[in-house]
Formats: sequence, C-alpha cells, structure tokens
Amino acid sequence: MTRIIYHMCRRDEWAVALTVGSYAGSSQDAADGFIHFSTAAQVVESAARHRAGQDGLLLLAVEAAALGESLKWEPSRGGQLFPHLYGPLPLRAVAAVHDLPLGGDGRHVFPPLED
Repeated sequence: MTRIIYHMCRRDEWAVALTVGSYAGSSQDAADGFIHFSTAAQVVESAARHRAGQDGLLLLAVEAAALGESLKWEPSRGGQLFPHLYGPLPLRAVAAVHDLPLGGDGRHVFPPLED
C-alpha cells in the first residue's frame, strides 16, 4: 500500500484548515462528495489535467494510514485506483506541506515525491 498520498489545494483553503483544525476540501471536492488525492505516480498528471496554470497552490503530503476507513481506493482515470477521502482531512495526518510553484513552461514544479 502507498504510505504517502498527495492533495493539491489553494493557499487560502489551507489557511482556513489551519484555523478550524481540519481541511474540508476544495469546492470541487465538495461537489464530488470526497477529497481527491493522488499517489506519487499520479499527482503530476493530475496537476496537468486539473490544476494547469494555477498559481498559489500547495501540495499536501498525507499519511494514508492515518485516514483509516474513510479513505477509499476507487477506479478513475483509465481504471487507475485513486485515493478518495470521505470526510474532512485531519491536520495530524498531514506529514508535509510544500509550495507548488509554476515553472517557466507553465507546469507545476514538484518537490521530491515518496510513495
């Protein structure tokens, strides 16, 4: 099983989470009924597809095991299994928060990723 999963969010969304003690997800997450995550092998493509050109993003590295039964692995893009969290993200599950700047080519520049 993947130890670390990733979520991209806006800096202001994360600031709210720090104030209230948990992260409820983005407006897209709310519309879908779960918080979207990706594995290290999926997150770069997810950023290109769903966050292209967006500045001011953060990358949350989350301990998958800390999410318990609220984390479900469900088929999505091309049949790949993606982690989806049904419920708020507890701050204690977040192992690291990284800036996700745009590079000169307009694509996001990722920190080293771990599985």
